[in-house]
Amino acid sequence: MKARLRFILAACVLGLLMTGPFALTAVLLLADAKEAERAAFAEFLIPRLPLGGLITMFGFIAGLILLRSLFQQYVHGLLRMAETLRLMLGANRNFRVAPEGPPEVRELARAANDLAQQRDELLNDVDAQIRTAKATVEEEKNRLAALMSELAMGVIVCNLDGRILLYNSRARLQFKALAQGPTSMSGGALIGLGRSIFSILERGQITHSLENIQQRLRKGSAEPTANFITSTRGGALLRAQMAPVLGSAERAENVGNPPGPLSGMPAAKRNPGYAERGGDDVGGQAAPAQQQMDTTASMGAEMQVTGYVLTIENITRSFEREAERDQALQALTDGNRAALGNIRAAVETLLDSPEMEADTRERFTRVIADEAAAMSGKLEATMNRFADSLKTRWPLEDVLGIDILAVAARRIEDRLHLPIKHEDQDTELWMRVDSFALIQAITFLASRLQDHYAIRELRLRLSAEGRMVFVDLIWSGTTISSETLYTWELEPMTVGVETSPLTLRDVIDRHGGEIWYQRDKAVHSAYFRIVLPAAVTPEAPAADQTQHLHSDSRPEYYDFDLFAARDAAGSGIDPERRLTDLAYSVFDTETTGLQPSAGDEIIQLGAVRIVNNRLLRQEIFDQLVDPVIPLKPEGIPIHGITEAMVNGQPKLDAVLPAFHEFCAETVLVAHNAAFDMRFFQLKEDSLGVRFTQPVLDTLLLSAVIHPNQESHRLESIAERLGINVIGRHTALGDAFVTGEVFLKMIPLLADMGIVTLRQALDASQQTWFARVKY
Repeated sequence: MKARLRFILAACVLGLLMTGPFALTAVLLLADAKEAERAAFAEFLIPRLPLGGLITMFGFIAGLILLRSLFQQYVHGLLRMAETLRLMLGANRNFRVAPEGPPEVRELARAANDLAQQRDELLNDVDAQIRTAKATVEEEKNRLAALMSELAMGVIVCNLDGRILLYNSRARLQFKALAQGPTSMSGGALIGLGRSIFSILERGQITHSLENIQQRLRKGSAEPTANFITSTRGGALLRAQMAPVLGSAERAENVGNPPGPLSGMPAAKRNPGYAERGGDDVGGQAAPAQQQMDTTASMGAEMQVTGYVLTIENITRSFEREAERDQALQALTDGNRAALGNIRAAVETLLDSPEMEADTRERFTRVIADEAAAMSGKLEATMNRFADSLKTRWPLEDVLGIDILAVAARRIEDRLHLPIKHEDQDTELWMRVDSFALIQAITFLASRLQDHYAIRELRLRLSAEGRMVFVDLIWSGTTISSETLYTWELEPMTVGVETSPLTLRDVIDRHGGEIWYQRDKAVHSAYFRIVLPAAVTPEAPAADQTQHLHSDSRPEYYDFDLFAARDAAGSGIDPERRLTDLAYSVFDTETTGLQPSAGDEIIQLGAVRIVNNRLLRQEIFDQLVDPVIPLKPEGIPIHGITEAMVNGQPKLDAVLPAFHEFCAETVLVAHNAAFDMRFFQLKEDSLGVRFTQPVLDTLLLSAVIHPNQESHRLESIAERLGINVIGRHTALGDAFVTGEVFLKMIPLLADMGIVTLRQALDASQQTWFARVKY
């Protein structure tokens, strides 16, 4: 029986105890009295009934007050204590019961806290032993994370449903750069744990590649990989290599291998070698090659493809360079064919007519000169336009120029003990080079100058002109001849005992550059100038895109438990699924005011994803919004957003579709969600964006879990659950706190028998807060 019903029942009993004895006594007396006695009794009692009733009513009220106080101190106090004890047992071990109320309740609270302290000491000891036992595993895990994070190529691992369960930083940056439309605003929402790879790559290509891998596995291939080229929605070209993730058939059955692109295949196709063995082990003699095939097939029969690894490379720029090369060759061919024909005709005419008049010969000669000059101009223009595309295809990297010169200077000082000075170096200049070969070349030139001309100091200068970078090696006094430089260009580069098979000319040609010797008579110095290709200066990431990321270079971009995840995306979000099996988008808004129906607007929208019961702090949505209306001065101190911050930001008609794409196929979670959802509902008709997925409200869930607590504000809930509140009253900061609160609530709901989405939604609607409308 609920406490309220027990209180009503106690009040009724109190009323009966106060009035029942008097009423019963009066009835018994009247039953035995004679008529005259009854009349006398009535004459005596009736005038005094109002006073007696008033005294009885005051007594009843006083009794109710006392009864209510006792209920608050003992019944509700013990219920709140029970809720606190459940928090101590599950969500927040460090939470303690506040010793309040009557002495007996306070003593019980102190005893419960003492037991909790003993329990924590035991658990801490157990946790320490577990951490020690897992130290090696954690070390290996961190090594894997470090390797994956620092790989130069994008890596994505998927299960058979195409759900992403691992990706590295390079993959995220690649697809973030390729994102267009609403996705570009959401920070590259194409990629994320639990998301579908088919939102990036074509399903048909993935399925076809998996079938090719299966075919190679059946043939016993040692490297069953597949390669393909695809394009993104934005038109970028990607080169992908697929390798299978193999797992035991028994494990696949135990975890409930989800129905991916290979589901429904017969055993002969799913288990390599099954068909070759006729479905049974074959005894008898066999040739060595057949024995090897049978061994491979036997191993394959025990393994199944449980997922696949994709290495992704953006080849858009390489493809464009190939096209530019073709265009350059076409331009040289088409542009000079007519000129060559004119020159040839003029030359043949001059040869065939030796007696030609002087004026006519002069005209033909002028034709040859003009056509040659035109050809030279076209050739020069083509070379300038397609300089980068016509360079050698040796792999080069973009390097900051001053870094190369700093390394070269240290190398020269260490190897040759030759003092180095730097002058006029552009610190923002990037160049596309083979850094190792270039440093070798600079060191080689310094070594030759020291050996042959005994220079005492070398100065390094870095400058640029147009699309070319100039690296100058400057020395004073001694001059050399151009023939000497030409001789050095053809020698293998040798510095001390270190010899390279490359020549200086090889290095220069590898970069499509040039080198020459030049004197500066005004200052009595000379220098070698190495001409190299310039690189595009990389853009630094915007501060607002990185402020919420961990400083650790190895964020959690993986969850191998998703190998066993079942795909329910095809039929929407099933309300009968367990809360622990769902993906969530936890969001919050900052607004101009508290009245959406009266014209208030959203000024900031923030969200974070939860997948496999983990808050993915790297997969966020954070966007300021221009509300197109003035901000209310009283709201600025709360959310800290000013007019200057929202001016020029995207409007809601661009932000809301991006957020809709970000939270696709997930359950929405918010604190006081009815308020935020009302803003979305009011924009449905004008923007055509409808949020049809289920919505869970941590305010309502808190009332379900802790009905006897006085406050269900987000700060109060976070304090009860032991969550540190950081970044409060920013949309993304509140989303982080709400997400942590929700994750703590899931096991508490399970303790109450609320384990599915439908049960959580039904329980939420039974609370008083569900009646609040905006």
